[in-house]
This record gives sequence, structure tokens and C-alpha cells, in this order.
Amino acid sequence: MTRADPAMIKSPGLRHRIMGGFIGNVVEWYDFALYGYLAGVIAPVFFPSDNPTAGLIATYGIFAAGFLMRPLGAVVFGWFGDRHGRARTMQISVVMMALPTLLLGVLPSYATVGLLAPVLLVAVRLLQGLSVGGEFSSSATYLVETAPDGKRGLTGSWANVGSMTGSLLGVGAAALVTTVFDPDTLSAWAWRLPFLAGGLLGTVAILIRRNLHTSERFAAHHAARETTSPLLQAFTTNRRETLLAVVFASAYGACFYLAFVYLPEWLSGQELMSRGTALTINTAMTVLVIPAMLLTAVVGDRLLPRRTWVALAFLVLAVSAWPLYAWMVAADGSVASVLVATAAAFALLAVPLGSAPALFVEMFPESDRLSGYSVAFNIGLGVFGGLTPMVATGLIAATDVVTVPALYTAAAGIVAVVALAFTPDRSRAPLR
Repeated sequence: MTRADPAMIKSPGLRHRIMGGFIGNVVEWYDFALYGYLAGVIAPVFFPSDNPTAGLIATYGIFAAGFLMRPLGAVVFGWFGDRHGRARTMQISVVMMALPTLLLGVLPSYATVGLLAPVLLVAVRLLQGLSVGGEFSSSATYLVETAPDGKRGLTGSWANVGSMTGSLLGVGAAALVTTVFDPDTLSAWAWRLPFLAGGLLGTVAILIRRNLHTSERFAAHHAARETTSPLLQAFTTNRRETLLAVVFASAYGACFYLAFVYLPEWLSGQELMSRGTALTINTAMTVLVIPAMLLTAVVGDRLLPRRTWVALAFLVLAVSAWPLYAWMVAADGSVASVLVATAAAFALLAVPLGSAPALFVEMFPESDRLSGYSVAFNIGLGVFGGLTPMVATGLIAATDVVTVPALYTAAAGIVAVVALAFTPDRSRAPLR
């Protein structure tokens, strides 16, 4: 059997393929959320205890360093996936995520090995950041390319369902150990338990993905593949698609981080609501977003063209951002105002969360699809999106305008609509 002979390739069933795409993103975002919520506990374990603030800053700095590795991972895994197949890329990336999570749970402390402890922590996080750069786009591409006819949006949405599920599991695991164990026990050893559990979760992901095969579509195109580097092709032959994807992903990422990550911090920082209450509302709404993503993806598959559907959601988000934020401020952070504002933002963002994986895949041709998608996604959401909370905080401090996040959301929403206006809709056409 050769890779160029699709007729002889037995593809795994749809459920197996969906689970393979889903589970890797669960592992990725489980660790992401877990590390973020336990950073304050981890800091004194790996850094000198005489300066807790410096240790916490260093711990979050390592967290950020993992994010900065994502563009490099996008380049490496994008090229590899376009050359050697999405399934093989997914098998490598999940190993490179699961192993560091497990290792983090057994790393020696600063008290045991001194400076070697933070060095090992940095190495683990950098390795994980590298793999994360190729995980989401690889799994989303695989899911969309192997989707049944008329279900590319629904099938691709399972990548984001995995991300949200993993985030919730990470938050839940962090909450569980901090509730069950007293502070001394937590700092001594109990913080390691959820990371070890993440290693077991990663092992399950590895077992599920080991039987994924090269998609028939990739095999059919591989024999005629050009010798030009897929990455070079994404920035030359298909630079228009890459540029539009980067712009759209950046605007999309800004809107996502403002709503899903920054909103609870903004409410707390403006003394409109306690951080605990805001996070509880945020978590509850995230639970509701998971089925909403699947439903909105079906709309893009069956009712409205995908580009139109996503653009409409961003347009409504841009128009409604200022009234919603102004209401929360005027109502002094009442539970009703925060519930309505959060529900509205999350419901609208469920549309791109459900449909964007297929939309990104449809933008690029087979030859450089994963390279273009990976670079655009990780620059847009990983870099521009990840910097959004910091930029919003800085703008509030510089302008003394508390509703800056509303203006930021509106501007990002309009940019997303403009980028989509220049993007051809291929939701009803065969993949190129």
C-alpha cells in the first residue's frame, strides 16, 4: 500500500476520527488552564521562597514563553503536516503534549536541586508550547478534510469542543485539589496530582490517535504535490489567503480573549463584581457554549453560507459591545447585567467557535493548507489574541476610560467582518 493509492487505505470510522481530533485539544487546554490556575501554588516550588512576587512573575513568564513557542510550532508542524500527513502530525503533537504534562508532575523542586528546577520547568513548558503550535490546526484540518459531505462545519467544530472541555476539566481539577487539600499539603505534593492525571489523559489520547490513518484526500493529492516548500507557498502563491487568515484570526482572537478570559478580571478590577462570582458566571456560560458551538456549526453547514454566518455574528458583537458594557457599568455590576452581557457575547462567539475551523480549512488549497492555517491561527489567536488582556489593561490605565474593552471588541469585530468580506465563501464548494 502506498500513500498515493487511496483506494487501498481503510479510513477509521467517523466517531474514531472525531474522538481523535477532540481528545488532543482536551489535553492541550487541560494543561493550559491547570497551569494558569495553579501558578501561585507552583511558584514557590520552583523558585526561591524569599521573593514570592518574583517567583510568581517568573512562573507566569514561563507560561507566556510557552505561548511564544506556538508560532515556531506552527511553522514546524504545518510544514510536516503538509509533507507527511495530518494524522502523523497529530500523533507526534499529542505525545509532545502529554509527556511534558506528566513530567511537570514529577519535576524536582528548587529545595531539592536548586537552579536546575526552574531550568527543567522552562524546558518542559517550551517543549509543550512547541507542540501546541501544531495541535489545534492539525486536528481541525484532519477533521474537516475527512468530514462527510455537508458536515464540514459540524465535524470541524469538535476541535473547539475539545478545547472548551479541556479548559473546564483543568479549572475543575485545580478547584478540586485546592478545596480538598490544606495549603501546606497542596504546596508540598498535592498540586502534582492533576498534572499526573493529565499524563494519564494524554496516554488515552495517544492510544486513540495511534490508529488514525492518512486521509484519503491527502493521499490522493500527495503524489502530485509540488516540490516547493508548503510554508514558502503560503507566503508567496497563496499570500492573499494567508494575510486574510492572519487578520481574521487576530480580530477573532481579540474578541475571544476579551470575553472568555478578560471579562472576569475587568469586572473585578473595576470593582463591579467579585472575582469569584465573575468566574462562576464565566464557567457556567462556557459549559453552555459547548453545545451551542455544535448547533451554530450546523447553521453554517445547512442554512447560511459559512462566511456570511460568521461575519453576521461579529457584526452583531461589534454593534452590541458598547451598550452591554455601558449597562454593566451603569448597573454597578448587577448579576442580571453581567449574565445578559456574558450570555450575549458567548452566544455570538459560539458562531465562529463552531464554524471557523472549517472556514480556515476552506481558505487554503491542499498543498499548503496546514502551513497557512497553522501560521495564521497561532499568530492571530496565540500572539495577538493572547496579548489582548494586557493591551486592554494598559489602555484603561492610559485613557481612564473603563469601557475600553467595549471599544476594543467593536473595533476587532469590524476588522473581522472586513477580512471576511474579502474572503471567498467556499462552504458549499469542494475543498481545493
